Amino acid sequence: DVQLQASGGGLVQTGGSLRLSCAASGFSFDDYAIGWFREAPGKEREAVVCYSTWDDNTYTADSVEGRFTISVDNAKNMHYLQMNALKPEDTAVYYCAAQLMDRGSWFVGPNYWPFRGQGTLVTVSS
Repeated sequence: DVQLQASGGGLVQTGGSLRLSCAASGFSFDDYAIGWFREAPGKEREAVVCYSTWDDNTYTADSVEGRFTISVDNAKNMHYLQMNALKPEDTAVYYCAAQLMDRGSWFVGPNYWPFRGQGTLVTVSS
């Protein structure tokens, strides 16, 4: 079974940094794209950063460009979201997710990611 579990959330001041971790099991990063999404109260779920090791392709939302980066540790079946220069508007529950690629193709839209772990709350104080 595909399983994912995010961790590392917490309370941080504006301008601070956090690194979220996602423990993945039951699938290979060679076959699945991986991504981070967030959901804030009253807002739609948003793709933050998504990545495929197959084609080394990364999607980064405009709202986090230059501040958030994704990294992968294949040996540990982990991936990470490094978040720098955090802003109050980054406050949300963050999820990691996976999408089985179709001959290397994958899609950013949240509805294309059927595998999702429990989220971790990130709160950025002003």
